[in-house]
Amino acid sequence: MKALILNSGVGSRMGDITHSHPKCMTEIANDETIISRQLELLKKCGINSVVMTTGYLDKVLEDYCNNLGLDLDIEYVKNPRFRETNAIYSIYCARDYLHDDIVMMHGDLVFTLEVLKKVIGDKRSVMTVSSTIPLPEKDFKIVITGDTIEKIGVEYFDNALSAQPLYKIKRKDWEIWLNSIISYCENHKVNCYAEEAFNTVSNQCRIYPLDVKNELCSEIDNPEDLDNIKRKLKQYKRGDNK
Repeated sequence: MKALILNSGVGSRMGDITHSHPKCMTEIANDETIISRQLELLKKCGINSVVMTTGYLDKVLEDYCNNLGLDLDIEYVKNPRFRETNAIYSIYCARDYLHDDIVMMHGDLVFTLEVLKKVIGDKRSVMTVSSTIPLPEKDFKIVITGDTIEKIGVEYFDNALSAQPLYKIKRKDWEIWLNSIISYCENHKVNCYAEEAFNTVSNQCRIYPLDVKNELCSEIDNPEDLDNIKRKLKQYKRGDNK
């Protein structure tokens, strides 16, 4: 099993915070950044092989990760068109490294060890969702048909659940999704979410919702999100959320 971490974007909504480093290097606690936390939790769960897409300030990110002292095999794959494409194209750039069971996450996602253990330990292909969190205006939502996910996108509000881009995808399902991503990119559809390519094959690529309810699993898109995550992490470390 490999982890795929998507870290190519500029993170412009963070303002000056990302002036000198990619968003994933933003500090969320003392001596802890988003990416250092992700990598440490993956290591704790036995995931030693990581494919990381890069773009904005790629060498800064590579040097930082290499100096964390974690015994991980990290393959860095730069999206040379990171300023003009979305994550779908970053995955396309990394396609030759991804023929395995995949744990996929956005590089601005903060979650607990318990959430990651649930994701990795599930025998199915899964995506984290929450049945208790109000639907976000701009973030991912899912629509379920039967017991599997039919649609993933920011535009769905009817019969939808809040979702976060943390996945465990079995190889047979991932190959279907990846082939759709490749088709999109080779037909110059590179400015959409990779989830749009999933939506066209969701009847074949069977991904199940994994409801983490109120457990910490959130993206950081702006400084307000960052403040909220810092507060939640302090509560979690005190045991308030256990």
